[in-house]
Amino acid sequence: MNVVFPGSFDPITSGHMDVLTRASKMFDHVTMTVMHNARKQGRYLFTLEERLQILRDATAHLPNVSVDSFGGLLVDYMAQEQKGIIIRGLRAVSDYEYELQIAHLNRQIGEVETVFIMAATRWSFVSSSMVREIASYGGDISEMVPRASASALKLKFADVYAEREASRSS
Repeated sequence: MNVVFPGSFDPITSGHMDVLTRASKMFDHVTMTVMHNARKQGRYLFTLEERLQILRDATAHLPNVSVDSFGGLLVDYMAQEQKGIIIRGLRAVSDYEYELQIAHLNRQIGEVETVFIMAATRWSFVSSSMVREIASYGGDISEMVPRASASALKLKFADVYAEREASRSS
């Protein structure tokens, strides 16, 4: 069975990787789909192309995972790609309440099912927005994201990391 793991992945975190790795063991093929919305263009740290490359690099070791993007309704993508199951990771009860509403809507308008996978407890506090914030101050994000994301974040905030390193050396 082929499934879709959608998200903005700005950037992919260790929690995403945990959910993805476990999904890749349960299903024949997982397509990570970067959903992009032209109305949200200024809100992303990484461009669509950067996010796709980070995902390709982070998932290269998983042979049954591919990366794609789509700029419309997820149910339209699911119909176009002839896939019927969405994978969503959950960190907390608050995620569940939000995701449950979306799952019901997707099932009603697109006849697709959603499978929830709980992120491991150690990643329950990690979100892309928190990682971006920590990185913007030059903080250590190496445990919170895969190597591809850490490298991209350090490159994006190179001046901050260089300044922080210089202040430690003095």
